[in-house]
Amino acid sequence: MAREIVLDTETTGFEPSQGHRLVEIGCLELINHVPSGEIFHTYINPERDVPKDAYAVHGLSYDFLKDHPPFKEVADPFLAFIEDAPLVIHNAKFDMKFINAELKGHSWPEIPFARAIDTLTMARQKFPGSPASLDALCKRFGVDNKARDKHGALLDAELLAQVYLELIGGKQPGLSLDFSSKTITSIEGKRKEKQIRPPRPHTPTQEELALHQELIARLNNPVWGV
Repeated sequence: MAREIVLDTETTGFEPSQGHRLVEIGCLELINHVPSGEIFHTYINPERDVPKDAYAVHGLSYDFLKDHPPFKEVADPFLAFIEDAPLVIHNAKFDMKFINAELKGHSWPEIPFARAIDTLTMARQKFPGSPASLDALCKRFGVDNKARDKHGALLDAELLAQVYLELIGGKQPGLSLDFSSKTITSIEGKRKEKQIRPPRPHTPTQEELALHQELIARLNNPVWGV
């Protein structure tokens, strides 16, 4: 069973080194690249103001966020949800630096960046020179993002999950129509032996040869001899 976590965050700004904080985390679980229905979502009290520029992006004001728990109260359930699974993130450097800044600030171990699967990098490699924002990729792959009037961590994670499946080869990645195996799987899921039939004979009978000779004898200047 391959387990991955699609993750997105919202923040008060661009740099944790300048005092900016997380305000929302949204995650959903994939099992063998298929959403399992398990999600983790929380708003976070950043314990500071939310600048107007950030509010314009995600619409989360401090008046709303102040009634939600600070990061130190959501860290344990967040870490329990993601466990040691790979993290599918669009522009992973941004989200990972905020998550790790919060973890480090509360004496939790940081998450190795090697765990991140960066869909922004994947998109730029697959479509060099083309727009690679989440909105652009939704448009490219026909993913409905009409509800995305503002950024939201859980909604963006749900959209990213669909984009990620397209980036790795569509909704059934790894599907291979390989019939070289001696067994096949029926619709009912029962495995049964493939029937190996003997080759059909292709040598003409004496009667067929005689009829062929008669046909050639009636032709004028046949291209093959009688």
